[in-house]
Amino acid sequence: MILSDYIIISIFTAIILTLSIWLFVIDRRIKKLLSGKNAESLEGVIGALGEDIRALISSQERTSAYLKTAEERLKKSIQNVEMIRFNAFKGNGEGGNQSFAVAFLSENGDGAVISSLYTRDRVNVFAKPIKDFTSPFEMSEEEREAIAQAKR
Repeated sequence: MILSDYIIISIFTAIILTLSIWLFVIDRRIKKLLSGKNAESLEGVIGALGEDIRALISSQERTSAYLKTAEERLKKSIQNVEMIRFNAFKGNGEGGNQSFAVAFLSENGDGAVISSLYTRDRVNVFAKPIKDFTSPFEMSEEEREAIAQAKR
């Protein structure tokens, strides 16, 4: 035998030894992974994890649908309320700042404006529907101001 044959045999021996050690390490890892369990129970765990993931996805879809409907309901709810107090009879001094206009509006600008005109003898209360920040009825300056402030 010549020297090159010894080198080739040594290289192959080193490769076989390295592969044997690697196989031993992998075998120990697999035994450690399956210690106390069998392959069927590991498969069951993986299957249960898959079911849990499907349940989470279903829950996420239901939550997204609920949030979408809740957002739509919130847009229709009263979110903006503003009140303006004023003296309805500035010229003769009656009433003080006891009169008021209150705007109750949704995000879309729908709702109502309620006004009260105060005098010594009586109090008059008026309500007007609001659609898109406007009313089909004539509004006072104070009512328009209350709506404008609620719009901001």
